[in-house]
Amino acid sequence: MAQVWWENDCLAINEKVKTQAEERQAMLTKPAGSLGRLEEVAITLAALYGDDEPEIKQPLITIFAGDHGVVAQGVSAFPQAVTVEMIRNFVKGGAAISVLAQVNNADLKVVNCGTAFDVDFADDYAAYTDKQIGQGTADLSLESAMTAEQLEQALSIGQQIIEQAKKDGIDLFIAGEMGIGNTTPAAALGCAYLSQNAKNMAGRGTGIDDAALLNKMNVIDNALARLPLAELTAEQILQELGGFEIAAIVGAYIRCAQLGIPVLVDGFITTAAALAACKMNPQVQDWLLFAHESVEPGHALMLDALAAKPLLSLGLRLGEGSGAGTALPILRQACALHNGMATFAEAAVSNK
Repeated sequence: MAQVWWENDCLAINEKVKTQAEERQAMLTKPAGSLGRLEEVAITLAALYGDDEPEIKQPLITIFAGDHGVVAQGVSAFPQAVTVEMIRNFVKGGAAISVLAQVNNADLKVVNCGTAFDVDFADDYAAYTDKQIGQGTADLSLESAMTAEQLEQALSIGQQIIEQAKKDGIDLFIAGEMGIGNTTPAAALGCAYLSQNAKNMAGRGTGIDDAALLNKMNVIDNALARLPLAELTAEQILQELGGFEIAAIVGAYIRCAQLGIPVLVDGFITTAAALAACKMNPQVQDWLLFAHESVEPGHALMLDALAAKPLLSLGLRLGEGSGAGTALPILRQACALHNGMATFAEAAVSNK
């Protein structure tokens, strides 16, 4: 069987530059390790960029949107029409991630991977791209969320976005997502990949009550029960339980790692995509930095499985890429400190 594109090798990190960055950190005018995670971030980015003076010049935030057939099972507090309403809000600048993109001088794009309702704009918006695969996925609790062809289409959407981003000179990628009910497929994927049950993985999402949460757990357990999980490949699990927008993010993360673009992963749903990406191509893991720990209970389990150390813990659960947008200045500041601080010799300061 021919190898598919997502199985191709990812770019190797530059170990020589990593060593140089570690040596530079040891010479800067501070006690060793006193800048904590900021030192680690700078060293990691130096190794990924292959540059001892790493700098984030052109970040891209892309929101992938899609709807989910499982919403018919009552798993969300919001109606499905909100997905397209929020797409309009993103593009017109009114959403949290729109504000964060602007304040961070980051490009913001929105990709419709398959919504239940049409998105009608009175004007054309360059930030909006229509790549609809269908009007949302099928109900994952009853049948495969996607066909094999739809999965390949969704993965290719992410692949194409990143190939264009590479041509455009993008040097950091943040994926956001929008899709009413999408914490359900994210939790289902977490359960399937990590052999967990829904009780440990599912949370309140957009703010459902106790009865709806219990229903959501049952819906996820029903989805898992219909599958011979031990016999399925990572991509088959994604096809069965994922969403169009989640699979597009998976494709984007894999292509970033293949083309050498560092990724700042946002919250629960994008971490489910990161988990899928690493199951499909383990080399992706080197290229992922993690922005924050969500209050969704399953997020900690996913982060642990990925050996991830999130930068922030602010009680966030909005999605959209908002946690990553909030953490982006930390990455930039880590680079600025690494590049701009004087060494002991330069500053004529006595070392220990």
